[in-house]
Amino acid sequence: MRDLTPKQIVEELDRHIIGQDAAKRSVAIAIRNRWRRQQLEGDMRQEVAPKNILMIGPTGVGKTEIARRLAKLTGAPFIKVEASKYTEVGYYGRDVESMIRELVENAIGLVRTQEREKVEEEAKRRVEERLLDLLAPAPPAFDAMPDSPDSPERYERTREKMRAMLVSGEMDQRRVELTIEQRAMPMMLTGVGMEQMDIDLQGMFEKIIPKSAARRELTVAEARGVLFEQECDALINQEQVNSNAIELAENVGIIFVDELDKVVAGEQTHGADVSRQGVQRDLLPIVEGTTVQTRYGYVRTDHILFIAAGAFHRAKPSDLMPELQGRFPIRVELQALGKEDFVRILTEPKGALTKQYQALMATENVQITFQDDAVETLADFAFRVNQTTQNIGARRLYTIMERLLEELSFEAPEMQKGRVPINAAYVRERLSELTEDEDLSKFIL
Repeated sequence: MRDLTPKQIVEELDRHIIGQDAAKRSVAIAIRNRWRRQQLEGDMRQEVAPKNILMIGPTGVGKTEIARRLAKLTGAPFIKVEASKYTEVGYYGRDVESMIRELVENAIGLVRTQEREKVEEEAKRRVEERLLDLLAPAPPAFDAMPDSPDSPERYERTREKMRAMLVSGEMDQRRVELTIEQRAMPMMLTGVGMEQMDIDLQGMFEKIIPKSAARRELTVAEARGVLFEQECDALINQEQVNSNAIELAENVGIIFVDELDKVVAGEQTHGADVSRQGVQRDLLPIVEGTTVQTRYGYVRTDHILFIAAGAFHRAKPSDLMPELQGRFPIRVELQALGKEDFVRILTEPKGALTKQYQALMATENVQITFQDDAVETLADFAFRVNQTTQNIGARRLYTIMERLLEELSFEAPEMQKGRVPINAAYVRERLSELTEDEDLSKFIL
């Protein structure tokens, strides 16, 4: 976990997300407290629990992006789940504990990537030797005569020449035969798709379905990738990866629970409302701290950081179960975005939309420039459409920008290369009709 101060965390988040200072400060403090906990010893370290956060605000104002950027910044395992996709056990839906299993899978990926970097050089060396064995196999028996084609000296010279050609890429299109292990999935499983199955269920099938070996002819370039994966698998201690991943998930994992307001029960006491109340009851032990069994071992959830979010238009945080409310002691309200926010979002972040489209068009040798009045007009259009239709926050900019540049994106490959200035008139010409007609706005923007 990176050792970042709250101020450094906020500064990094500011590079990608406009405004929402209160939310940034809260998550920065929560992350720093995790680092502080790691410095403690013994019982006190176990006593310090994470201060979970509840973000309240409309869609498209940066709730998910703050959590996602935070995890990337700190190198923490991260997953986003939607509370409305879970249901109480006995109803149709997903098991709440599956979020912990997904978090561990994410941690496995992070740890495995780190371990791959450690063994990468050795794996490449082994791959080179295996490719040479395929391209220049040793004769069944060596001849003692130095000039014989089957002599050890002649064979080594040939092998070194092959090595030089292999390194330079001259052999990349040569074809070789490889043995590749694979599992044959039963027809009944291929229909539903393994990716739709619960992770633990996948693990069970992977254990009981035997591997089969198949010979395949590949180019050297293709074989290099297959062999690299095989060698990495051989060099990495998977048991150690699993153990480290569980520890990482337990101590620095972040779970973002979106749409928490949608599991607030209404005044009814049956049907869907019973299920919503049940989701809250099932969430409670996970957030409080429990042990969840995964295919890699048991995982404690006591020190996982939960960041929940919801618009809370029809419900209030106080409508949640009192016990669940108490598990989200830090509450921050994110503000709806105004025109000035849209101007900043279009220009300031490192990956601002205007910069993205400039980079995309540059691949076609078309240089587009957004003048200040164009950015102001785009921001005004986004703000007005959000006011007259459904307010989807900054996501509105994606639809408006795509509509604005649709014709240019289509024509770019055949265009005369050069500079295309985008000003307010250009924007109004392409968007005015849509924004003035409310029905068209709802349908298109």
